Amino acid sequence: MLTQATATLAQEAATVTGVCKDERPLWDGTPVSMLGEAVILFSSPAALILLAASAIAVALRSSWGALALCVLWSGLTMLIAAADPTGLRAEAFAEGCRASPALFIVAVAAICGAMILHTSRKPKPAE
Repeated sequence: MLTQATATLAQEAATVTGVCKDERPLWDGTPVSMLGEAVILFSSPAALILLAASAIAVALRSSWGALALCVLWSGLTMLIAAADPTGLRAEAFAEGCRASPALFIVAVAAICGAMILHTSRKPKPAE
């Protein structure tokens, strides 16, 4: 009962501060799911550039390009998971305009693994 009251107070406090007005101005008030958070993160300019570069590296079968892109993807996921420049991440989670980026991180790991596996195998020469 005490934890429920504490959670309710925390949610009301987050609503009063209006953190989501600054974090996600176009937020409509419905809680963001992990899938929604992944879509938002993949639609960021940095992620779109890395997706396009990943497609090019796979098309060219460039193992060095795939390796460099995996390092860049790792940097992006580190920034998303660890950096909190505004200090308002906890309040945004409580208010509901942010969700866990775990699905995004798992998808990025799968993309990097697939790129490395695909580019490390060279096509067999035609006989």
